[in-house]
Amino acid sequence: MAAPADQRIAVPIDDPNADTEWNDILRKHGIIPEKPPSPTPMIEEAILEGRRIAHENRLEGKELDELDALEDDEDEDFLEQYRQKRIQELNKLTKKSIHGSVYPISKPDYAREVTEASNNGPVFVNLTSALGTNVESRVLSELWRQAAKEYGDIKFCEIRADKAIENYPDRNCPTILVYKNGDIVKQIVTLMTIGGVRTSMLQIDDLLVQVGGVDTKDMRVVKRRREAEDAKDDKSAARGVKNGNLRHATVDDDDDDWD
Repeated sequence: MAAPADQRIAVPIDDPNADTEWNDILRKHGIIPEKPPSPTPMIEEAILEGRRIAHENRLEGKELDELDALEDDEDEDFLEQYRQKRIQELNKLTKKSIHGSVYPISKPDYAREVTEASNNGPVFVNLTSALGTNVESRVLSELWRQAAKEYGDIKFCEIRADKAIENYPDRNCPTILVYKNGDIVKQIVTLMTIGGVRTSMLQIDDLLVQVGGVDTKDMRVVKRRREAEDAKDDKSAARGVKNGNLRHATVDDDDDDWD
């Protein structure tokens, strides 16, 4: 029979993580492990840091006229700093904007206009459908024109798929090919994976960022994302008001039943 000192005694423990005097005694004697540190301070720190960054970047993507409209709300020196930053970005874009429209190309031009040209920067190619009934192809062609106009520093090309690749199936149209340094670095077959017929410039922006065509902080990207978020917030607010009115109307109808 083991000596009393060698016998293990079952110590009642309700919750080893609870802040009780009994648990403190048990931790002191090594019967239960030390309580792990609370994640709350780290979470609060992360939230504060996120708010700080959001506050510092609140002017990102705003146009010059939008900055001018904030003169009464923002610190003058801080606003001027952003104004000068925006002017520099605009000047830089103007110098780099050597394209501005979609290049319609033929197969003999492909190597020169696409493969070789991609050594100077990314080239985006839209392989279009030969059929006018292909809705996705028509959607992408329209987005291609808008993107080429907004991103004059990037080359956008377009060619009918069956003219570029013999017997290319129309069911694979539109197809997006992105070239960099003479190689294909991104290929998207139809718009199914990026939004289908609902594909918008937001998805084109994402594609440009993914392949390094533009930076994620590019003011054109930031502005569109901010506008989309604002529109989403407005839609949610309008839905909330509508639901509130419906609930109010329901209550009024119930009250009428008691009249």
